[in-house]
Amino acid sequence: MDTLYIAMTGAKTLLQRQDVVANNLANANTSGFRAEIAESRALPVYGSGAGLPTRVYTATTDDSWDFQSGPIVHTGRPLDVAINGQGWIAVQGADGKEAYTRDGNLQVNGQGILETATGHPVLGVNGTPISLPPMTGLTIGSNGTISGVPQGNQPNGLLVINQIKLVNPPEKDLRKGADGLFRASDGKAASEDPGVALEGGALEGSNVNPIHSMIQMLQDSRQFEMQTKLIQTIDQDRNTANQILVLS
Repeated sequence: MDTLYIAMTGAKTLLQRQDVVANNLANANTSGFRAEIAESRALPVYGSGAGLPTRVYTATTDDSWDFQSGPIVHTGRPLDVAINGQGWIAVQGADGKEAYTRDGNLQVNGQGILETATGHPVLGVNGTPISLPPMTGLTIGSNGTISGVPQGNQPNGLLVINQIKLVNPPEKDLRKGADGLFRASDGKAASEDPGVALEGGALEGSNVNPIHSMIQMLQDSRQFEMQTKLIQTIDQDRNTANQILVLS
């Protein structure tokens, strides 16, 4: 039964890894997406106080992500921004707390609130959602400053309206939520980092490597098949042993 349990843990871990890889592939075209890394570790099986080095079972480790930057694609759209290098755009999550994203596909909703494509309000340096008046010629600077000409003003009446909060907390302290946003593990808001720079008229693509992900799926499928065959073999051996005991 111990052997059966060991084989089952291996199969379960492979299924969990397949879910992660499939989700990464589904987001290969999502702006600013960070690929999740499925990791597991081998743990020795302990009997009567001593470990058996020939028997181990698998256990998944804490979630982790690939924080490498994705490719930058130039769109020419004024509200598209991509982060050059490290850093994050601060937004407001559904719970009202600060969260972070690399998705710079921004838009202005009907109430004049600057938000992401998924509807999360973008935060200003004061930590509150950015509200914009009707404007023409809106531009976003490399430091996150939002400039434009309010409707009714002279064409040369360019004003700085607000500034996007750009942060760069330690990556090891970030955790990803079900909404796709990252948050600090301690729940605190990160401080603004003037070293984070934006590139206007561009979007950062997903950092998922589709070819690598497909190869990983094939490898996991083969390993899962091996685990299921092992489970079947263990079951057959157990039935054979029971028959021998009955005959004896």
